[in-house]
Amino acid sequence: MAVALRGGVVAGFLFLLILTECKARIHKLTLKNETRVLVPLNSFGFYPNGTLDVNLLALRLFEQDSVNHSDFPVGFSLSRSRVSGVLSYTAEQPATCPLKSKTSPNNEPLIIFLIDVKRLQVNVTVVGEQDNILTAKRKDQRKRRDVPPEGGAPLQPVNNAEHASSQDKNEGDSGNQKKDSQTDQKAIPAEDETPFDLNKTKSFVLALNRMENSYNFSFHLKVGLVAQGLYNLNFHYCQNLATRNMLPYSFAVEVTEKNPGGCYLSAAEIPLSRLYIGMAGVFFTAALVWVYTLMKHRYSVFKIHWLMAALAFTKSTSLVFHSINYHFINTEGHPIEGWAVMYYITHLLKGALLFITLALIGTGWAFVKYILSDKEKKIFMIVIPLQVLANVAYIIIESTEEGSSEYSMWKQILFLVDLICCGAILFPVVWSIRHLQEASSTDGKAAMNLEKLKLFRHYYVMIVCYIYFTRIIAILLKITMPFQWQWCYEFLVEVSTLIFFVLTGYNFRPASNNPYLQLPQDEEDVEMDEVVTESGALEGISKVKKTSNGRDRQKESTL
Repeated sequence: MAVALRGGVVAGFLFLLILTECKARIHKLTLKNETRVLVPLNSFGFYPNGTLDVNLLALRLFEQDSVNHSDFPVGFSLSRSRVSGVLSYTAEQPATCPLKSKTSPNNEPLIIFLIDVKRLQVNVTVVGEQDNILTAKRKDQRKRRDVPPEGGAPLQPVNNAEHASSQDKNEGDSGNQKKDSQTDQKAIPAEDETPFDLNKTKSFVLALNRMENSYNFSFHLKVGLVAQGLYNLNFHYCQNLATRNMLPYSFAVEVTEKNPGGCYLSAAEIPLSRLYIGMAGVFFTAALVWVYTLMKHRYSVFKIHWLMAALAFTKSTSLVFHSINYHFINTEGHPIEGWAVMYYITHLLKGALLFITLALIGTGWAFVKYILSDKEKKIFMIVIPLQVLANVAYIIIESTEEGSSEYSMWKQILFLVDLICCGAILFPVVWSIRHLQEASSTDGKAAMNLEKLKLFRHYYVMIVCYIYFTRIIAILLKITMPFQWQWCYEFLVEVSTLIFFVLTGYNFRPASNNPYLQLPQDEEDVEMDEVVTESGALEGISKVKKTSNGRDRQKESTL
């Protein structure tokens, strides 16, 4: 009861947390007094004609007079991961400043934005073959409209028309671009913005605006057919690589990413809404079949069978809300608070019910005994709060921007707690196996105990395989798939969960011929033997008798 009360308090806290902070694909991140060298802003899979809008609202660099930004630059990097999606360019050389690199592995697309606060400009360097189009405000564009960028080809707009010096010509070019791309309004350059073909222009200078003590600039990127893929946007402050005294900085940034058709989801996330609603239907059907089986064999049904039914229905409901949540993120760019709250609540209940059910089945509660031992009670006191904490960590990660300082901490907590829970859930099964091994060699019901022992061993293997596949194998498959197929990771996890549920229900189904549920009926057959090993070579065997209610026990010494 105490555990359930604490779970209710945590659920209420999460309800208030989610109402005030929900993760969106229109990212808004504000960092104050930050000292990290690398701030990962976001990862997103772009299809051709996908768009990226980055608006640096306010960048404050403290002690900038004592910092040589030529040797230790500050700025952004936009890099494409390899096809495998294992490592991005910025993760391969953590000891050096990526902003000073002039090459990229395997000729992958890379764009570097060096912020020069003294000259009030942003130096852009393009590395690798790419057909992206970047639109931004060029420095001194009105005064030097016909001057080519430093070290690059002359600037060309998207429609390859030359910029004219008159205002009428600019308006005509903008009108032609609007006809070519009516669905993407932000692809139309403003009056003071210039489109850069990154296949021809490898370096150019953008304008950096200053307002009091902060700096700001923005750019719009349209992804081409050749350069589609999984991109990582990062902020770098390389000065803190070479000094022990970390210099603080602050900035606020808005990032909006879209795929063709107005989709705010990454390429790997677009199919998830349909996947979750489809799997919800499958789990709901499996739950109905399970309830039908319970009603058909009602005289062999135990309380834990209904708990398994509740788990299946909760899993189905959680997937429904998960699908709705992704649908609104895809269409609106942010979740609807009410649907997000319902998803997080059902996800929390599903996680708690799953580990409670696994632990109860593993201890043999309600099947072969009616009370839990002290060791088994301790497992529940440890696993259930840890599982609630793991779900809290998951929800906080979902509602936190990737670039925030807390994101990495809660991600590590989630991984660690999840592994502890998965390991702890195996102990009740191991104890039951040891008990059946000892009982099969000491009492007169060896054949029945051996059957139960085989079933427990199969159940142990099932749990190990399920944990190993969903925590290790599926993740390895995810990082080796192309970016647009990484949704298969979620598909594999859901299918493996369904198979695990079905096999568990089949093995422990309420049926008269199930060896696990064949409880003795006679008063004398209710006796169960327990082996108690003492120190030295002596062994004591005590015979246990159950009373009519099956809960009070009386021991007789058999020595």
